Amino acid sequence: MKSLVLIGGGHAHMITLSKLETFISKGYRVTVIQPADYHYYSGMGPGMLGGTYEPDDIRFATKRLVESKGGRFVKAHASRIDPEKRIVYLQESDEEIKYDLLSCNAGSYVPKNMVEGDSHNVFTAKPIEELNLAKETILRKLRDGPISIAVLGGGPAAVEIAGNIHQLCKEKALHQAHIRLFSGTGLMSKVSPRVRKLVRKLLVRKGIEIIEKGYVEKVANGKITVANDTSYTADIIFPALGVKPSKIFSQSGLDTGPEGGLKVNSFLQSTSHTNIFGGGDCIYYADHPLNKVGVYAVRQNVVLYNNLMAALEGKPLEKFSPGGDYLLIYNLGDGEGVFSKSFLTFSGKIAFIIKDHIDRKFIKLFQVL
Repeated sequence: MKSLVLIGGGHAHMITLSKLETFISKGYRVTVIQPADYHYYSGMGPGMLGGTYEPDDIRFATKRLVESKGGRFVKAHASRIDPEKRIVYLQESDEEIKYDLLSCNAGSYVPKNMVEGDSHNVFTAKPIEELNLAKETILRKLRDGPISIAVLGGGPAAVEIAGNIHQLCKEKALHQAHIRLFSGTGLMSKVSPRVRKLVRKLLVRKGIEIIEKGYVEKVANGKITVANDTSYTADIIFPALGVKPSKIFSQSGLDTGPEGGLKVNSFLQSTSHTNIFGGGDCIYYADHPLNKVGVYAVRQNVVLYNNLMAALEGKPLEKFSPGGDYLLIYNLGDGEGVFSKSFLTFSGKIAFIIKDHIDRKFIKLFQVL
């Protein structure tokens, strides 16, 4: 009996998880390894921070789904892969999970390497659960009076966090926090000038201070130092300086990309080990490096499912096509957003309504399985 092991229940594994019974009915053993019973939808994470959504609104019951379809769910962190012995090692136990075929959707993490000293009030957007803890901490501190909050970064994650902190304070707290966004030398520098202008306009209107005097060099015990030695203090800090792929691949001797992601070919198959596949933020797509946006993980869903089944049955694999342009909508809090698709760009309430509709439709599709 062949064994299929999935690391992570993220976006790229959604179709595979929803059709788990198709593997089991053919006699394959299926094991899913994930550090929590639930998987949170990252696209709605900032909305949870802002109070628009509750945790149950944005998460999938991975454990329940797997077990209801006859698979085995292992609540643990996958710490290392031995590709020669075909074993996944766990951080929490000595159990060895053996596989014939392995698929990795191990996600990414936000580095905290610049943070020194006390990190008790330092929060990141991944794992998504941390944003709920951050929300509770902000509200608790604001009961005693105004506080200062620093968001480090100038990309999409940073602006969404800053905007939704404003919403949280406005709607749920007795006081408004002083929010600073440390965006290096340019806010949203990788998007079009039109999107950049609209994002800045909304943030400034909310009273969020944008610091563009240089990159943050050091964070120590609530003190933030930027490149020109100017220092600021903050009661709560959110590093949002981009994400890195899971470290498991570089620690396992597999082919990896420049940042340590699993290097895969056009079949979403490891370039060094043909019985290992992957999708989402944790991979490096060798043919055409992809931006770390959820749309690619969603597009990989069907191909990954088809190729896992084909690999088990010894059939030809299907090529993944990244596709063309994609829709981006940024949730900037207070029911406002910025919409961008091809040559159409606008901001306001309608942008958020569209995002909210798309996100709720997507998550309900898999929550009801």
